[in-house]
Amino acid sequence: MSNRHLSRSITMQSLYEWDFQSSIVDDIKKRNKFSKKELDRMVQNNIKEYGIGIEKDNFISDTINGVFKHLKNIDSTIQRLAPEWPINQVTIVDRNILRIGIYELVFSKRNDVPPKVAINEAIELAKSFGGNSSGKFVNGVLGSLYKEIEEKNKKEI
Repeated sequence: MSNRHLSRSITMQSLYEWDFQSSIVDDIKKRNKFSKKELDRMVQNNIKEYGIGIEKDNFISDTINGVFKHLKNIDSTIQRLAPEWPINQVTIVDRNILRIGIYELVFSKRNDVPPKVAINEAIELAKSFGGNSSGKFVNGVLGSLYKEIEEKNKKEI
């Protein structure tokens, strides 16, 4: 397994854990305070547990911080591209894989992760961690987003 793939797996597992834990906190103010500190703690625990042999790079922390920073925009993108699935009805695994994929497609530097690599990695995570239809669902959402980005880029030229 490549370091980047392992880093994405750890990122997804951390976001999954954070999403699950924060969903059981009723008070929105407590959830927001709880969120970032707890997410960082979860990331460090998951790196220690599953990241043996990962070279020191900032990919995990950059992705986690980026997803957290842009969470509202990312979730609204999921909602727009999968309108038949309210965000809280998308499985926690699929939701967080999509968050990583959308972050990589929209908010990260294109030189860091080519779009097709980001999509393929998300599909592989969905196949590994999600249900039977997760790969197709993730591919459909991220594929639609990629087409939008490409059409927008063509218009700007």
